[in-house]
Amino acid sequence: MFRAPALCAVLAGVVIAFAIPHPVMAADMTVQQFLNLGAHVPRNRVAAMLRPETRRLIGEVTDAVSTVKAEQAQAVSSGRRPAHCIPPSGTGITPESLVVRFESLPQAQRSLTVTQAVRSWMVERYPCPN
Repeated sequence: MFRAPALCAVLAGVVIAFAIPHPVMAADMTVQQFLNLGAHVPRNRVAAMLRPETRRLIGEVTDAVSTVKAEQAQAVSSGRRPAHCIPPSGTGITPESLVVRFESLPQAQRSLTVTQAVRSWMVERYPCPN
């Protein structure tokens, strides 16, 4: 069973990590892989932050958000209408909302990469004005 409180506590570091550049991962993790890995994160926040899988989860979300923001900036700079309009204040993603969102995805959509899932969420959450 997935331990959402444990993952939420650990992913609180994601909010801070969005401001820190992170090296690009070799391959995007799927939502299901993300949830499976998160199920093994200890409940103790300090212990969790020492685990490599915690850093990997934080890095995965950080990379996904950076990619989605870069896509928006590229569309704007090339004169195209972006797929989403994330405000300058940020995505508003919290660890709790991320876990709830990923857990709410139907099994068939859990094969999406974390980046694809974040992109889809931002299109829904921050549609561009017509």
